[in-house]
Amino acid sequence: MSLLTPRHLNRYRQIAEIMISHGFGAIVTQLGLARRLDLPGRLFRRQEVRPDEITPAEHVRLALEELGPTFVKLGQILSTRPDLLPPAYLVELARLQDQVPPMPWESVQACIENELGLPVEEIFATFDKTPLAAASLAQVHVATLPGGQEVVVKVQRLNVEKSINLDLDILYDFARLAQERTPLSDTYDLVGLTEEFSVALKSELDYRREGRNADRFRANFAKESYLYVPRVYWDYTTRRVLVQERISGIKIDDIEALDAAGYDRHKLALTSARIIIKEVFEDGFFHADPHPGNLLVMPNEVIGVMDFGTVGYMSRQDRAGLMRLFIVAVQLDAAGIVDQLVRMGVADHRPNREALQRDIRRLLVKYHGQALTDISAPELLEEIRPIAYRHHLRLPSDLWLLAKTLVIMEGVGKKLDPEFDIFAVAETHMRRLLWRMWLPTEWGPSVLNTATSWGDLLMNFPRQTNRILSQMEQGDLGLQIHVPELSPTINRLDRIATRIVLGVLLAAMIVALAMLIPVLDLTWPWSLITWIIVTSFMVMIFLGLWLVVSILRSGGDF
Repeated sequence: MSLLTPRHLNRYRQIAEIMISHGFGAIVTQLGLARRLDLPGRLFRRQEVRPDEITPAEHVRLALEELGPTFVKLGQILSTRPDLLPPAYLVELARLQDQVPPMPWESVQACIENELGLPVEEIFATFDKTPLAAASLAQVHVATLPGGQEVVVKVQRLNVEKSINLDLDILYDFARLAQERTPLSDTYDLVGLTEEFSVALKSELDYRREGRNADRFRANFAKESYLYVPRVYWDYTTRRVLVQERISGIKIDDIEALDAAGYDRHKLALTSARIIIKEVFEDGFFHADPHPGNLLVMPNEVIGVMDFGTVGYMSRQDRAGLMRLFIVAVQLDAAGIVDQLVRMGVADHRPNREALQRDIRRLLVKYHGQALTDISAPELLEEIRPIAYRHHLRLPSDLWLLAKTLVIMEGVGKKLDPEFDIFAVAETHMRRLLWRMWLPTEWGPSVLNTATSWGDLLMNFPRQTNRILSQMEQGDLGLQIHVPELSPTINRLDRIATRIVLGVLLAAMIVALAMLIPVLDLTWPWSLITWIIVTSFMVMIFLGLWLVVSILRSGGDF
């Protein structure tokens, strides 16, 4: 049972059975779960489905939905990672449903009272027991504070954190098994990806973080009158309960209602573009789930933004890298794009440059000469996805979130104004930001940090040189090389050698004792020598059988 946590065996079996039922029995077998979990063979016999019924990508989505909230969230994150999955799977995972039946009022009441330490009727003047929305992690209710402020209350589902922690433990085990037993380990750090997913999901379970995100977003746009972020009521907010101001307005994609209210849709489209450009390229902190349900048009054409559970971060270095990438793309420099991808850590230092440049050049030629109004962000992303998957381009998750955000915002803009062009709107801002990159306020801190590092090096250089020369003179200077990849191989070879030697010794002793038995006097009662030889022979037989069984139990893996 190595790598499998014994207390989770029931959940392991449940996951394995769902995978098998959706046609992924080969993966279960490859990971060694069928034997370790003692799964009945009938499960594998009924797993076959006709290929014309449901596609493999659809089976993945259905299996994740059946496995519960942890796996639904995993699928939603994977749907933004074209470096990990083929395009067909990305499209299917984007359809994952996160809607579940609402939890009973008693559970909502218990959570609020446990978190805030008072009865619900003492905390709120009114509280609507019928949820406004329900999802796999939480549900939302409308309430009124004692001061009369109308609020929305986000309440975490009962025991969801315990369930997610259990599933994350199992995902870690699966990642380690896959790292050991599948060729995926040659391309991907599966354990590292699981760790990244775990951090992202656990952060969603702490609503104080979501509240801080809203406060930070509000502070970034404090001087802008075209955006409104609802207030967080911190006196009523805890790790599992979030209380925010309730805002009213028209959903940004409700065109009929917007026209009836007399709103300027072209202005709203430009405002939505200004929001995304400022938050990404100026603030480096952006709302990563700006779907129409989270954007409301309020009086005076102010856009209200809600739900800050998913956000993205862009460091100054990331923004500068994207700017440089934009410059070489405009110059149709495929080789320059590959060089920049390597510098950003997106491509390996030794990629298949010719193939990558060929794919990038083909993409550049396709769009060369087209007006910006003729270029669609979703279409461009669809072109990039297979290239990213084919060449294992490892963009940070925040950059994929950014790509998804741009696609959503362009869709919102196009619906508001069919002539809307997010690239044309962004071009002016990007030119201004490119000029800013040359200002001392932008490059000054980096130069200062570099100068400080060089100063430390020059100050320590004499002392370090004296120490190295003294070690050389005394013969204490040595070179140590540590290659982590060799350790597992060396350990495995050591185990193989040990078992071979043990097997040879056992075989030799069994043969030797077997040759002695015929010349023994087996007349009862046996002499001491007879007892020793016969007993030794039986012990050697037992040890030999134990060695064979241990090898078989390890799956033939020495």
